[in-house]
Amino acid sequence: MLGQPDNFKALYEEFSWNIPALYNIGMDICDRIAAIDPERTAIVDISEDGANATYSFDDLRKLSNQLANALARQGISGQSQRYADRVGVLLPQRVETAVAHIAVLKSGCISIPLFTLFGEDALLHRLKDSGASAVITDTAGCLKLRSLKKLLPDLTCIISVDDAPADMESFSTLCASESSEYTAIDTRADDPALLIYTSGTTGNPKGVLHAHRVLLGHLPGVEMAFNFLPQEADRFWTPADWAWIGGLLDVLMPSLHHGITVVAHRFLKFDPLAALTLMKEHRVRNAFLPPTSIKLMRRYEFAESIGVELRSVGSGGEALGADLTDWCQHVLGASVNEFYGQTECNMIVSSCSALETPTQGVMGRAVPGHRVEILDEHTGQVLDDGVEGSIAVLSPDPVMFLHYWKNPQATRDKFIEGPDGKWLLTGDRGLRTPEGKLRFIGRDDDVIGSAGYRIGPAEIEECLIRHPAVELAGVVGKPDELRGSIVAAYLKLTDGHQASDELGREIANFVKTQLAAHEYPRVVRFLDEMPMTTTGKIIRARLRKMAHDEYLNESLTDDQS
Repeated sequence: MLGQPDNFKALYEEFSWNIPALYNIGMDICDRIAAIDPERTAIVDISEDGANATYSFDDLRKLSNQLANALARQGISGQSQRYADRVGVLLPQRVETAVAHIAVLKSGCISIPLFTLFGEDALLHRLKDSGASAVITDTAGCLKLRSLKKLLPDLTCIISVDDAPADMESFSTLCASESSEYTAIDTRADDPALLIYTSGTTGNPKGVLHAHRVLLGHLPGVEMAFNFLPQEADRFWTPADWAWIGGLLDVLMPSLHHGITVVAHRFLKFDPLAALTLMKEHRVRNAFLPPTSIKLMRRYEFAESIGVELRSVGSGGEALGADLTDWCQHVLGASVNEFYGQTECNMIVSSCSALETPTQGVMGRAVPGHRVEILDEHTGQVLDDGVEGSIAVLSPDPVMFLHYWKNPQATRDKFIEGPDGKWLLTGDRGLRTPEGKLRFIGRDDDVIGSAGYRIGPAEIEECLIRHPAVELAGVVGKPDELRGSIVAAYLKLTDGHQASDELGREIANFVKTQLAAHEYPRVVRFLDEMPMTTTGKIIRARLRKMAHDEYLNESLTDDQS
């Protein structure tokens, strides 16, 4: 845990890592606290109808032990092969989601967080690529997985936390007959723990394999971003899904590590009033709020009257600007600390309002324990202040991924050797200010940043061209005041199909049902000819210019009206 000196220089220089040889995330965030204070509240689980149930750390210990025993009885093992069995967790924010991850990790298996809004195509790729042996899900997940089972020969066990179909297992029935005692596997800190799929730009999403040490690597950044977590009466909530690294490793797991209560509730559709009311009624003191959530809450004119009193607010994904940060301070009671990272190497840069006033337009400083610099991506040389270059992180680093799953070339391409050592290239560009802070400039790949999500165009394009009307598809981000960017699809139609608004809506809905609700194109445009290179590749830069020009024209029209 970070100390709390009165200046950042001392905080950074006094920090040192203490990573034990043997370490297991599941034991750390559950059994360790249960042994000290078994009745301490771990999770307040709020259902869609507003009912809530409280679970102690000892409840988590017993439930996860029962599930670990049940998994073992199903032949799911962490010691049977070169890589432990992989287990998908396809659940929203609810207590069983935490129990599932804890049980899988205690058993030495590898947990795969899966977003509940994923369609069949997105699930098929992740489960097939990972070779998952089991999935823990709910009724909605069971319906999606039923049609995929025949395409997933490795998937031998599907467990439903709701009423289970006849060909699937019941979570409650499996666990009820098992002992609440379990001897966890003695995993090493460097043993695989989590396989999180990130958006790809030139192909399908890649599996990012993290070791158990990844949680310890996250802690300094989380503590800094949330003003020296933990403090008395801290209680955490985020509208972000726990399937994303931001929800799982920035909120759920660090909170449980520190013995902080987590409020579990994710709105099917974000509602500003409901979010503000939830934070007030459940005494939330710490919140990770994606930029879009803050923008939507700000639009609610009576937000101040709710009386939310937060101690810390963290946000990431895009710069907020002075108006939004001032609104958070005035209405929510806390300054916003912006932070930065990516699935491969997260929570490496942050601001900390408890130490210094955040500077508008910059991400913050390198978090203690991490060396983050601006490099010349060709030579590996650290660049001077004010010079734009690639944002890079020195390896090794406890928060850094092990490698891409079954993709050694992509892993090699992620790193560069320089005079100071081996660096991970984030793929983003930035510069360092004379004060030592880091400014984000832009992405040097094609990932679309929308409402806090990083969305890769390739998966959407592959889905689009499966629609019978689409011959070619190019996907880019179009600037948007609320979400930062929105997904825009540029399409060349097959012969026999005519461009129309109705067809555009049909195609957009096709993506929404096949992939995920946050990935569907909110803008669909039809082209007579797709801009292509001589080697047959779509020129996305030209499409981005079209999207940007359209945005400027719309803004000009709005101003004139």
